[in-house]
Amino acid sequence: MAGNTVKLEELLQKSFPVVKVDALRPVVMAILKNLEHVDERYLRRLVADKQLYQEADVGVKRQIWLSHQSLFGDEVLPLFQRYMKEREAALWEMGEAGASFYAPTPRQRRQHPIVQQLVTMVGRNVVLYDMVLQSLRTLFVRTKNVHYCTLRVELLMALHDADVQDITQIDSCHKFAWCLDACVRERNIDAKRSRELQGFLDGVKPGSEQVLGDIAMSLADPHATNFLVSSALKIIHLLINNESLPRDHTVLLLLMRMLSLGLDAWRIMTDQEFKEPKLDPQVVTKFLPSMMSLMVDDLVRQLNSRLPQDDRETAITTIEHSGPPPDAYQAYINESGVACILACYYTLHTVRTRDRTGLMRVLGVLSGEGPAYSDVFLHTLVGHLVCHLAEEFAHEDFCTVIFDEFFLTALARENVLRHLLRLVWHSFHKLAASRLDMLMKALQTMCTGNHNLTPSFEQLKERISTQQTSMSARVPQPTDSPVFQVPCTPHHSY
Repeated sequence: MAGNTVKLEELLQKSFPVVKVDALRPVVMAILKNLEHVDERYLRRLVADKQLYQEADVGVKRQIWLSHQSLFGDEVLPLFQRYMKEREAALWEMGEAGASFYAPTPRQRRQHPIVQQLVTMVGRNVVLYDMVLQSLRTLFVRTKNVHYCTLRVELLMALHDADVQDITQIDSCHKFAWCLDACVRERNIDAKRSRELQGFLDGVKPGSEQVLGDIAMSLADPHATNFLVSSALKIIHLLINNESLPRDHTVLLLLMRMLSLGLDAWRIMTDQEFKEPKLDPQVVTKFLPSMMSLMVDDLVRQLNSRLPQDDRETAITTIEHSGPPPDAYQAYINESGVACILACYYTLHTVRTRDRTGLMRVLGVLSGEGPAYSDVFLHTLVGHLVCHLAEEFAHEDFCTVIFDEFFLTALARENVLRHLLRLVWHSFHKLAASRLDMLMKALQTMCTGNHNLTPSFEQLKERISTQQTSMSARVPQPTDSPVFQVPCTPHHSY
């Protein structure tokens, strides 16, 4: 091996002077590629010449990046930007109503070309991996965009899949992320896995608290959040059926603890204060029981809907279980991020089960709260509304809750406008003319002058106009031709 290296170095010394000759350059580049360590003087020549640098093999570039970190940044930042744009496009896409943001499996997500390109660029180099992580942490702090957390997890798990132990063994977050990934992949958290996850959290030793920042980022990944909240709701339904209390369920308490840590990730990373936030015990003892009472109401109404609706007792029972949410439910949504995100997913549950009354009770309570206006929640809410409750948009009382009490209260947020455009795109043909006119005027006012939104608004206007023109063409026009006024002779059959 050493002999081969010496021969390659001799060949490189003789051939490098002709590297600018197009016909001979591939030979020089092949020699560089096969050298485990390239002399610094050749690396300097590659850096000085843009064409040579671009044509160099990624293994050679890794050696350059170690001493020219700005060049590495120039390579990875466009990849990060492309990744973010693709994630946002998946959430804002106007055409697909039923496509779920959470549909791809963890393994499918980390086969994403950008993730795989980052794996190739990092190779087995711990320094480059640390540079990527530091960039992702910085961008997360600067933008508050949780998709950087997703990319951080996907890169780590892609390296795990590739068995790059040089890196996975030194990433203190690896075992936690691996265990969490297995739960997300299997859509289940059993007692064994919950003990492992709790062990990682409890086992953070003095002096190594910084790992909490990376664990929090792993939990802030929307796919992890979706799994944690969905699992918590499953357990809550089970507790209702068994008439048990949430404070006695250890897995539920762990899920809420992890939710709290994930929701606090940005603050932890911004303040560099690596301390796990305390979950308000009253979220468990007061908020959860209030949400469970709403779920019981939903079940009672569902059972009552199978009984004769003209029965007085049935009607009274339905009314009794359709009132406003309990005070504790509304209060804790305003005070606790964990309570708010649980309420968001409960709201999605009412849409998925086509519970019109349940949705109208609770959606307005979310108005003004941060998690309720996140892209991932709004994307899912719009998809569920269009797929499960499309016919209800013909009713003004339903539209009042959806639009007036929720969407229109947050039109100052650009992302809310995007999702409202998407909702109107799929529901306009169900809306009353006066309601559609009001929405279009509101959208026009907010979208005018915004180069990000104007194209989508114009597409929506064109879609509505085309549909209305098509409908008009299909309606038979009244005829006043004299021919049609001539009395017809009765037909007699003989």
